Amino acid sequence: MIALNNGTLNDLPSEILRPTYNRKALTPGIVHIGLGNFHRAHQSWYLHRLMQQGLAHDWAIIGAGVRPYDDAMRSKLIAQDHLTTLIELAPDGRSVEIVGSMIDYVPIEDGNGPLIRQMADPAIRIVALTVTEGGYYIDPVTKGFNASHPDIQHDAANPDKPRTAFGAIVAALKLRRDQGIGPFTGQSCDNLQGNGGILRQTVVSLAKLSDAPLADWIDANCSFPNSMVDCIVPATGPKEVELVKQIGINDAVPVTHENFRQWVIEDDFCAGRPQWEKAGATFSDNVHGFETQKIRILNAGHQVIANAAEVMGVTTVSEAMNDSSLRGLFKKVESEEITPHVTPVPGMTPEQYVTLIEERFSNPAIVDTIRRIAFDGSSRHPGFVLPTVRDALKADAPLKGLALVEATWARMCEGSREDGSKIEANDPFWSDLQACATDAREMPRKWLEMRQFYGDLADEPRFAEAFEFWLKYIYASGTKAALQHYLEDI
Repeated sequence: MIALNNGTLNDLPSEILRPTYNRKALTPGIVHIGLGNFHRAHQSWYLHRLMQQGLAHDWAIIGAGVRPYDDAMRSKLIAQDHLTTLIELAPDGRSVEIVGSMIDYVPIEDGNGPLIRQMADPAIRIVALTVTEGGYYIDPVTKGFNASHPDIQHDAANPDKPRTAFGAIVAALKLRRDQGIGPFTGQSCDNLQGNGGILRQTVVSLAKLSDAPLADWIDANCSFPNSMVDCIVPATGPKEVELVKQIGINDAVPVTHENFRQWVIEDDFCAGRPQWEKAGATFSDNVHGFETQKIRILNAGHQVIANAAEVMGVTTVSEAMNDSSLRGLFKKVESEEITPHVTPVPGMTPEQYVTLIEERFSNPAIVDTIRRIAFDGSSRHPGFVLPTVRDALKADAPLKGLALVEATWARMCEGSREDGSKIEANDPFWSDLQACATDAREMPRKWLEMRQFYGDLADEPRFAEAFEFWLKYIYASGTKAALQHYLEDI
């Protein structure tokens, strides 16, 4: 095996793509907070492909994290000169590429001093984030800023030594304002509808808690473009590490991904940007339409199958799509209950997008686990599924399948599969969800009374009654039987 680092790039097999640019000559332009697999397969790759064209060499990425566990990733990436092996897995084969657009990783310290100083560097013109859908301190009912969260209260009281990424952003912007450096663009790359607006809301609202004039300056001078990101990127485990070793590379943090990616961005950058469109990104004034289609169909589609599959003991997405009842659930809910509420975008109707997603979910080369897509349901159901439920109620449209999907979430959160095995905690609010799911076994509407997730949906008889029917049916006859009953209901 060849240890991955700058000195060994020319020793790699010829079929492996690698940086053709001089990495030592790169200079930074972006700080990216949240160096998980998705960023390294998506945003980092787009920038790398620009660099391969001789462009954007002054836009290299400096990685960052704000939690102690981020230090393990930092150590692994430093040891291999911040290079990442990307393995694209198509149904008919694979290709391998080494991505080199990241050049450094900020030290992780309490108070985030190194991160604040790095973001205050005039060379940094974009601060980007992938911190998961649930990481923006949003009140799940009002969708406003959750100022009561302990992390936010800490940062409001200690603005010079913040705990969160957003507190660090506020502190860095204060330094830039005070030193006359000017603003940077805040760029969310998470699966949130209106992710730029949400990032603005979080940063400006947090700043107001300690420095109202600074909040006004940020709101007036910084830009927060909305974007839609799309690529299925499984978590890295022993199988992925073994795969990269079989290829002949010693990479501690390789990334596998599907043979599809998309990035649609609003062109609103206050301090300049790379020419990502030359690497395949789309700049559009209709990001909302693209992200609605993706969130309502792809992200909600994951939730349609995830919880039922977990309870049934199915372990991967492609295995779920090979199960006739789960695939049938996906197709019927998508076609009859989701796509009627989704507007076409240029080049893609909702129906065409469902077909594309069905093909992508069915890719057997992608070992995307049910556990991964079922994670953090407390953010994903309110964000991806329930908006369509509300649309269906307003339009008096079908919603039995959506109610069934919510019932499978309640059943999963009870904490056991139908074979008797235990489902390990898989949500930041797992203990609360499990307690409520246990009560809901006898009193189903208890689940919908979690108004922090469902709002007033417990008061909507058509949805609440359908949910109650399905949860009782699941406990009486089993999940697969419930899916079959839904599929046979014409």
